[in-house]
Amino acid sequence: MTSIDSTVWEATLERLLDDVYTFAMTGPRRDDDWGRDVLAVMDRSVTDPRGWRSLEWQIDKEGRENVRPSFPFLPLTAEQVHEYTSPITTAAAAELLASLTQEWLFEDHPVRTRDDRDDVLADARSVLSRFGAGAVFRTSSDLARTSASPDFLVGDLAGGRSFTDYLMDLGLIAVSGDEVGVFWSFNAN
Repeated sequence: MTSIDSTVWEATLERLLDDVYTFAMTGPRRDDDWGRDVLAVMDRSVTDPRGWRSLEWQIDKEGRENVRPSFPFLPLTAEQVHEYTSPITTAAAAELLASLTQEWLFEDHPVRTRDDRDDVLADARSVLSRFGAGAVFRTSSDLARTSASPDFLVGDLAGGRSFTDYLMDLGLIAVSGDEVGVFWSFNAN
């Protein structure tokens, strides 16, 4: 995996996730327990250590101001973040990130059938390259409970252990030696 710069990060992040209800933020590794670092990103108490762009829908602003800073994420513990996620391979992480580009229900053209499938997967790999070759990836997807390399492109987008109050949500966590990335998709019905 090669590292990317802010220009590539921002362009690929926008192509991938700007049109769907998603959350994509990174934060520094400050704790021995990466779960605490993930919670800091979800709570928005840290910012991108490189100053690069994040994606967050403004629709959640009222919830953050009136409900809790981590809205739409539930108040979780680091132990729950560990318990509610499973490890996946780098290739599976790229497929999952690519699949987050599609809508939850009744997608006319899910990633697996799109003409630009290879481009979407290349963008996902590019985004994840930020975290380096030694990165660890985890997901809330039920598909990862039995396999570290599930095929996230074979079926429709499906959730797993919920991290929000929404009907369905699905997430990917990237952990490197100095950063964490949190990528989440929501079906806010």
